[in-house]
Amino acid sequence: MDETIGQEQSLPDPEQVPLPRWVTPVLTVAAVALVPWTLWLTFSLPRQRIASNYDVAWVGFDIALLAAFAATSRAAWRGSRWLVPLAAATGTMLLCDAWFDIVTAHGAEERLESVLSAVFAELPLAAICVFIVVDAERFRHATVARYKALVRRRRR
Repeated sequence: MDETIGQEQSLPDPEQVPLPRWVTPVLTVAAVALVPWTLWLTFSLPRQRIASNYDVAWVGFDIALLAAFAATSRAAWRGSRWLVPLAAATGTMLLCDAWFDIVTAHGAEERLESVLSAVFAELPLAAICVFIVVDAERFRHATVARYKALVRRRRR
């Protein structure tokens, strides 16, 4: 019995995500590098531009959003461990969709339509995704339970 207790005490801290050491520096460098890049874009991009393949960009994004919704829905239906990361991706895509719909709208009527779409569709759906992600306590307990079950299976 003491052996089991000692082994369970050696389980990793469930609050910490085990990552390779190089991940944090790479993410930090990317974040720092985005500062001058964003400033350069701010002053170099034209205020207005006609984009080639504008329709392809939006249709492609909506296809990706549809795939994200389908994957998130399937993960929710099956109780999959992928639900939280998929919900995070879907929620992020919804926020991006709302932002770009609003800022690329032409004229008052199109902008109003984009704002209404954001307020009554994209943002509430993103909020549901955020709720799934923020419900981390339940997710953490489920993850710890899965990890303990895996450790027990490996001991056998």
